[in-house]
Formats: sequence, C-alpha cells, structure tokens
Amino acid sequence: MSFAFGIGIGTQNIQNEWLEVFYQSPVISPADALINAAKAALNYQGGNQALAVSADELNAFAAALEQAGESAQAQLASKAAVSKRPVVVTVLESDEASTSTPEVYLKLHLISHRLAKPHGLKLDGIFGLLPNLAWTNEGAIDLNELPERQLQARLEGRTLEVKSVDKFPQMTDYVVPAGVRIADTARVRLGAYVGEGTTVMHEGFINFNAGTEGTSMVEGRISAGVVIGKGSDLGGGCSTMGTLSGGGNIIISVGENCLIGANAGIGIPLGDRCTVEAGLYITSGSKVALLDDSNTLVETVKARDLAGKPDLLFRRNSQTGAVECKTNKSAIELNEELHANN
Repeated sequence: MSFAFGIGIGTQNIQNEWLEVFYQSPVISPADALINAAKAALNYQGGNQALAVSADELNAFAAALEQAGESAQAQLASKAAVSKRPVVVTVLESDEASTSTPEVYLKLHLISHRLAKPHGLKLDGIFGLLPNLAWTNEGAIDLNELPERQLQARLEGRTLEVKSVDKFPQMTDYVVPAGVRIADTARVRLGAYVGEGTTVMHEGFINFNAGTEGTSMVEGRISAGVVIGKGSDLGGGCSTMGTLSGGGNIIISVGENCLIGANAGIGIPLGDRCTVEAGLYITSGSKVALLDDSNTLVETVKARDLAGKPDLLFRRNSQTGAVECKTNKSAIELNEELHANN
C-alpha cells in the first residue's frame, strides 16, 4: 500500500520550476486500485514521484480511475484536464524525505486537511524545496519575475498587491477546515493543523507542523512543532517555544484544559490542566520553587523537571520575583457558546 496521493494544480516560473501546488482532495493511504490506475495511464513506476501531466494523460487517467471505482478522483482528473495552469500527479509510495516542491506541498496539505497530525510526517529538508515567493492577489510569483509583473500590471491599469514574501503561503488559500474561526487568515500557515472548534483571534498565529487538537482559543503564538490539547486557552501575546526558535530537540506541547496567560510563554511541555500566570515566561532552565498547599517551600527544581506533569500552577512571587509552582485547583473550561464555530 502506498502512503499518499494527490492531483494538484500548480504554478511554475518561466524556467518551468514548481513554485506551489494546490491539492483539493489529497489522499492518505490510497487504495491499490488508484495506484494501479496511475501505473496504467501515467506510466507511474513506483517510488515517490511528482508527475507533470498533459490534458490527454489526465483524460486517460480519469477513465482508468472511473473503471477502478475511484469516481471522486476521476472527476477531479477530468476537471484538471482543462486547467490553464500546469497539473501534477504526486504519488508517495512511502513517507521519506521530500525531493520536490510538489511532494512538500502534498505533505503540508495532508496536515491542514487533518489527514495527518503534526510530527506525523517526515518533513526533513523541506525549506530547501520551498522557494521564497511573492504571494500576491494574482497568486505566487517568482521574486526574479516580480518587477516585470508589477510593471505589466500598472501598464494594464491594475495594481499587483504583494501580501507577503515567504516560503509558506497562508493556509486558507488552500484549505479551510470545518468548524474553525480565523480572524486574520494571514497568521495561519499552510501545514497548520487547526482542530474543529478552534478560534484563532487576530493576534493568534499557527505555524506549519503545529496546531490544535480540538476546541481552543488562540490569541498567542503556536510555534512550529507545538501541539495544543483540547480545551486549552492561549492568552493574548503569549508564546510557545518551537524547536526552530531555541527549544532544541525538546518537543513543546500543551495538554488539555490549560491556560497560558497574556504575554506569558513556555519552553517546556505542559501536562493537562496547567496554568501559567500572565507575563511569566518559563524556560527549561528556570528555577522553580515548589510549594505545598500551605505555601511552604518544599524544594527548588529546574522547570524541565516538571515537564508534562498535570495540574500545576506557575506564578511569580510579586515580592521576591521567584517563580513558584503549586497544585492548580482552578483548571479552565472554555465557554461552549463562545467557541461554537458551526
């Protein structure tokens, strides 16, 4: 059985290099019949391949898919046959390191379509395969071609709007998952996993290979690789340290029903029902005073020693400035009516 499959509509530069690819209906663990149709109609010979295909090949592929009982993919292949943009059929026999831009985009789509979870796919080396592009109101443009495109637009009485210059596009130009609210779509990258019931407010941010497992309020930053458990609340301006921003090899995560206060931050994984006081940033090396129920010091530990443990309240002593931790007796519950995104 193969690993993944997708029919993509893409953009190429004048050197016919792939810039980006849109997969409307990617498939994880595709049926053997679908892969056999690709072998018969597209001369797919196994392995991980991104096949640039013509209209005639797509029509033949559509017929083979229909005969194989893959009607949904057959319809997509038929529609793609009349595309004015280049079409690619990407088949991944196994989850290996990507070797082409279409392969990377297929994996990012799998995550944002909720077909794979963060850390569930091999994403090694993807930055070298993602070109830095101008993302405009007319789609992705190679930066070397941008000045001419801007001039041409002006000559034709138009303005070419450059929304961002980045390797990653915004997720909602490719995927809008069911049951979510995203106030500023530019702040959620393709490759984010946004669980059903999640609300991302204007200052919230979700990077690729990161996200929320379910109902959550996000007003802070979810860095690359960070996963937030169901029912957790990230307050305004708070931060989670990703593996790309100084967290090393530690995978930062937030358990269920946690609260990270406004302008707070974490550099350790949190267990379920934990609270971090507003304005308090905890790194793995932070010294933490453990208090009992009577606020008596039990011992002092490094924050890393508390990683993943549930029911903790982290706070800063307003008199001494010391970071303290005690049992959390006020685990949060998100307002169901406020967070209903249907």
